[in-house]
Amino acid sequence: MNATIEKFGWPATLVAEFDHWLVLLRPAQPTLGSLILAAKSDATAFGDLPAEAHAELKTVTATIEAALAKAVNYGRMNYLMLMMVDPHVHFHVLPRYEGTRSAAGVAVADAGWPGQPDLGAAVKLDSDLDNLRDWLKGYFTSEMA
Repeated sequence: MNATIEKFGWPATLVAEFDHWLVLLRPAQPTLGSLILAAKSDATAFGDLPAEAHAELKTVTATIEAALAKAVNYGRMNYLMLMMVDPHVHFHVLPRYEGTRSAAGVAVADAGWPGQPDLGAAVKLDSDLDNLRDWLKGYFTSEMA
């Protein structure tokens, strides 16, 4: 796995795995259910991913959106591809909603709603990481079955 994937806590943060992509729980939650969608490739440019990775993205994003709709009942979904600090191809996936959502002992308000996400207001997961990851895995498992 590439350094970006490892920085976001893989394998401890793994929620779902596809042929070309990993879905990781984001260790800092600006909204409940925030994820990292990371390419397994060493590519540092989106256009450098193999065609198969681009094709699989349809399935991956549909799975993410269905699982998070059930888990947090989001109003909008934001996919941020920043890659300024962590160079390998990845997205920050943020389910957006008005108010606060709670699960697995974690409550997170969408501080930026209805505007840009407030990444600085993210709730850092420490002892709650495993519980929140396992809670989300249940939604992904049912969508991938």
